[in-house]
Amino acid sequence: MTDGASSAAPSAMAPVPYRVRSRVVESPDSATLCLEPVGESLRTPQPGEFMMLYAFGVGEAAISISGDPTVTDGSITHTIRAVGAVSRALHNAEPGSVVGVRGPFGTTWGLAEAGGRDLVMVAGGVGLCPLRPAVLGALAERSRYGKVTLIVGARSRADFVFAKQLEKWAADPQIELHVTVDVPVQGWRGEVGLVTEPLHRLTLDPGRTTAFLCGPEPMLRFGAEALVAKGLAPHDIRVSLERNMQCGVGWCGHCQLGPLLLCRDGPVVGYDVAGPLLHAKEL
Repeated sequence: MTDGASSAAPSAMAPVPYRVRSRVVESPDSATLCLEPVGESLRTPQPGEFMMLYAFGVGEAAISISGDPTVTDGSITHTIRAVGAVSRALHNAEPGSVVGVRGPFGTTWGLAEAGGRDLVMVAGGVGLCPLRPAVLGALAERSRYGKVTLIVGARSRADFVFAKQLEKWAADPQIELHVTVDVPVQGWRGEVGLVTEPLHRLTLDPGRTTAFLCGPEPMLRFGAEALVAKGLAPHDIRVSLERNMQCGVGWCGHCQLGPLLLCRDGPVVGYDVAGPLLHAKEL
């Protein structure tokens, strides 16, 4: 006997071949791959969702999308940081090589629901990668939103991803950009400190502001609490949580955070739900 869930399971778990169309080095350990379908094309992912990418002969990893959501040619873009065997193999994939892709999975940033509101987006390190589609999506439909603010932080100048695009956004009057580094080097003329410092100085209307945060969990906690202190309701703050996802469909339990299975219930979760969990030391 079959039902909808069981009949959908094989396609959800079977990788579809995609070819690397292009590869761009973003930082010493990060590269952006644009993937195009070899045959079958998967649904176009939305900002905040992720795909399971399979490096043949090595393994599989959950990687958030980082591309422009307005591109409709069937391609999927991911920015991958080399931190282990699987991510290193994907990071090193050259144009013309083939990887397996499953998905898309997970929750979105909720750009549509934020229409008519101001947006504050905060990225720590490679947290800009999952946030980039939300920024590009908001700029593509700029009239739907009020003030758009992006705060980006990294350890040093060399660690920024999408450096050229950050320069473009810095000159764009449609977005307010704050860029800060933990460790300044000679020639750096920008801000120095954690992303919470420009966030504390930010003037906003808490009743009409939606915030998106992505980065290390301590940054999420401190950033979200800074916004709550400014009057934002926790449910208007959405954070992207990345744990050890291995199946993408909530079967294996490796991505469990309290009652959540983040590949199914996340990775984007309201801070009203995520906050208590992030403050529990045992989790």
